[in-house]
Amino acid sequence: MSKNNLQKRGAFVSRIGFIFAAAGSAIGLGNIWRFPYIAGENGGAAFILIYLVCIALIGLPVMLAAFSIGRNTKKSAITAYKKLSPDKPWFIGGVSGVVAAIFTMSFYSIVAGWTFSYIFKSIFANLTVMSPDQLGNLFVSHISGVWSPIFWHLAVIVISCLILFGGVKEGIEKWSKILMPALFILLVVLVARGLTLEGSWEGIKFLLYPDFTKITVETIVMAFGQAFFSLSLGMGTMITYASYVSKSENLPKTALMVTAMDTGIALLAGFAIFPAVFALGFEPTGGSSLVFSVLPAVFGQMPLGSFFSTLFFLLLGIAALTSAISIMEVIIAYFVDEHHWGRKKSVILTGIALFLAGLPSALSMNVLKDYTWFGKTFFDLMDYMASNILLPFGGLVIALFVGYQWGVDKSIDELSNGGTVKSSLFKTYGFIIKYVAPALILLVFLNAIGILNMLWK
Repeated sequence: MSKNNLQKRGAFVSRIGFIFAAAGSAIGLGNIWRFPYIAGENGGAAFILIYLVCIALIGLPVMLAAFSIGRNTKKSAITAYKKLSPDKPWFIGGVSGVVAAIFTMSFYSIVAGWTFSYIFKSIFANLTVMSPDQLGNLFVSHISGVWSPIFWHLAVIVISCLILFGGVKEGIEKWSKILMPALFILLVVLVARGLTLEGSWEGIKFLLYPDFTKITVETIVMAFGQAFFSLSLGMGTMITYASYVSKSENLPKTALMVTAMDTGIALLAGFAIFPAVFALGFEPTGGSSLVFSVLPAVFGQMPLGSFFSTLFFLLLGIAALTSAISIMEVIIAYFVDEHHWGRKKSVILTGIALFLAGLPSALSMNVLKDYTWFGKTFFDLMDYMASNILLPFGGLVIALFVGYQWGVDKSIDELSNGGTVKSSLFKTYGFIIKYVAPALILLVFLNAIGILNMLWK
C-alpha cells in the first residue's frame, strides 16, 4: 500500500481504540431499545438464553471471518473481496454491504434524530409529568411534523461527519474512547437506580428465571436474527474496521471482547428498564413504545425523575451515534479505496448523499405518509430491505466466501497471526463457518421474508 493511500485510510493506533470502535458499531439502538422489548415480549430470561446461544453460533464466527478478511486485505468491503478473489463476483457481498449502509442510514438517522430531540424534550418539556397516553400523543406529534424530523436528521448527519473528519485515529478511535465509557457509566447509573426501587425484584426475576412456555419456533428464529443484527454483521462494518488494524492485533481475543461488550450492554439495558417497569406497575410487553411512551412515565414516578429520564435519552443518543459513524465509515472507506478520494471529500459527499437519502424517510410520517411501495412507507421499506434482505445476504456471503472460496485455513492463519496466536475458537470455527452459520443465516433470511411462516401453516 502506498504511503499516500495509507495516510488517506488511516489506522487504529491502540487495541482499546479498535475494541471500543468495533463495540460502538455493534452497540446501538438495537441493544438499548430493541433488545429489551423483544425480550419482554418473548419470555424474558428464556429468550436471553437462546440469544446467548445464537451469539456463539452465528455472531462470533461471522465476526471472526469478517475480521480476517478486513485485516488480511487492508481494504474496505468491496475492494477486499476483489483483492482475494479478483476473477469471481464475490465482491457483490461488499456491494450489498455498501447499499445496506446507505439504506440503513437513510432511516437510522431519523430514529437517532428522535432520540436526540428527546434529550431536549426531557430537559425542557417535563416529560415525567405526562401519562403514557400523553407521551404517545407527543411522540406522534413529533414524527408527524415536517421540519423537526428533518432538523434532527440533519443534526445526526452533521455530528457524525464532524467526528469522521478526524479520520480513524482522531475521529473514530478518539471519540469511541470517550463515548463508549460514557455509555457504560450512564447505563450502570440507571441500573443502580432501578434496582433500588421497591418491587424491582420482579423485574430481576423476569430477566433471570426463564419461562420456556413463551418460547416458540418463531421466537428462536427471532433470537438468531437479533444476535446477527446486533453485532453489526453483514454491512461490511467489521471488514472495514479490521482493515485499520495492525498485524499484531489478537483478533480472536478482540472478537470475544466486542461480543461480550455488545451482549453485556444489551443485558444491562434490560436491567436498567425492567426492574423499574415492574416496580412501578407497567407491563414488560409494551413493545417499541417502551422507550418514548412508557419509560418517561416510569421515570416520572422516581425521585429526580427528569434527571434520570435525560440520562436515559442521552444514553440512547450516544449508542445511536457510535453506530451511525460506523455505518457511514463503510461508505467513506469505499470512496477512499475504490475512487482514491481524499477523506474530507469522501466525508462531505457521503454526508450530503445520506442527508438527501434520508429525506423521504423523514417525511414518511407526514408529507409522504400516503405514498407506499409494496404496501410500505419509504421509512419501512428501507428498514425492511436493509434488515431483512441486504444484511442477511451480506453475512451469508462472508460465511460462504471464507468457507468455500478463500478457505478456512487462510482465515485461521490470518486470525492466528501466522500461527503465533492460539485460541480454542479455532477448533470449531471451520465447521461453524462452513455449515452452521450459513444454515442459520438462511433460516433468519427465510423467516424475515415470510417463507417460514408459509411453511409452518
